[in-house]
Amino acid sequence: MSIAERIESIRKELNESVTLVAVSKTKPVEAILDAYAAGQLEFGENKVQELVGKYELLPKDIHWHLIGHLQSNKVKYIAPFVHLIHSVDSLKLLSEINKQALKCNRVIDCLLQFHVASEETKFGLNETEATELLNSEEYKSMKNIRIVGIMGMASFTDHLDLIHKEFQSLKSTFEVLKTSHFHEDDFFKEISMGMSGDYSIAVSEGSTMIRVGSTIFGSR
Repeated sequence: MSIAERIESIRKELNESVTLVAVSKTKPVEAILDAYAAGQLEFGENKVQELVGKYELLPKDIHWHLIGHLQSNKVKYIAPFVHLIHSVDSLKLLSEINKQALKCNRVIDCLLQFHVASEETKFGLNETEATELLNSEEYKSMKNIRIVGIMGMASFTDHLDLIHKEFQSLKSTFEVLKTSHFHEDDFFKEISMGMSGDYSIAVSEGSTMIRVGSTIFGSR
């Protein structure tokens, strides 16, 4: 199957409320252009340097998503153009995004990243930490960021019941934050969960945004 055929196959599984982000990290510009020609505009990268390089070479109507762990000192390179940052896991990082967005005269959309997987290696907040962040005076003073939802990754496992439970936990966290902090904000609507191996489960548990790489572009 071609890249275009794979994208079309995935889209047929999704309803209109789910956004497909094509994870293009490590993939050549030619492969991204094939996906772009098929109407794909949302692309995800996890390394800032690679993202900047591709942004400079590719069409400017592409929406670039930063999906990997983001260091504060790298924010300035993507602040002029990034569409959505999926991986905000600290007040320090959010503060830097706000600072750089102000310099670019932009409001940058962000997702709070939560740790729901059993592996210790994954980054992310827990509910208590997120509540502390959202209740802080520093956060409340930020005018150049907008938190539009949350993100998380399930455990890398064959135990489907565990994956279901982890995605259910993330959906529950979304509902808690929606009620406690964003009940009047229509923009707080995204639950970014699900990748190539588990996006069908994620969608069944309420995902609004899936991040799919190898199923589109082939394994690395």
